[in-house]
Amino acid sequence: MDFAKLIQTVAIYALPVLFAITIHEAAHGYVARYFGDNTAWTLGRVTLNPIKHIDPIGTIAMPLLLYFATSGAFLFGYAKPVPVNFGRLRNPKRDMVWVALAGPASNFAQALLWALVLVVLAATGTQERFFVAMAQAGILVNLVMWAFNLFPLPPLDGGRILVGLLPWKQAQWVSRIEPWGFFVVMALVIAGVVGTLWLRPLMSVGYAVINALVTPLLALVR
Repeated sequence: MDFAKLIQTVAIYALPVLFAITIHEAAHGYVARYFGDNTAWTLGRVTLNPIKHIDPIGTIAMPLLLYFATSGAFLFGYAKPVPVNFGRLRNPKRDMVWVALAGPASNFAQALLWALVLVVLAATGTQERFFVAMAQAGILVNLVMWAFNLFPLPPLDGGRILVGLLPWKQAQWVSRIEPWGFFVVMALVIAGVVGTLWLRPLMSVGYAVINALVTPLLALVR
């Protein structure tokens, strides 16, 4: 294992990852409060302080273990979920969709912002590899979080969105998957199903949208 390369990778990805998970979780709590549930707010989870959202196992230990075990070929991690009492929402079934959508939406917005950082670097003639690599990492990390969390299976955000959109009876069937959903998703990830049939196609769309929005700006600064 090349420790110099590991330290360089951690330095490049640390800030984008911290922003990605912090804003993602805070967005859930903020939107939940907007629609009537202040559970996360009262627990101090609607904050940009990353310490409040870091899970020692999911955010630190698991990604590092997977990095060493797979030589960086496969990484996975998670933050401490923001508590949401869906029963306190003004319209639980409808508002659940907005609360769940807030996290992935915040990641897509961050991916776009990191793309704008690349535009600024190009406009100012900054060619420092570290900053360019960090901006590219910010786009990648956030698009991965955006796409992965939209996978339509509870407890992922996409699963909660699906539950909110389905008729009541079908929604109840999907909800019953949640206790085992994490293990089902992990099995699908390891089998390559999520990556091949979901992540790659959705991320291609995400990159295409960001390129379409940013390319005119790059043309102006060059």
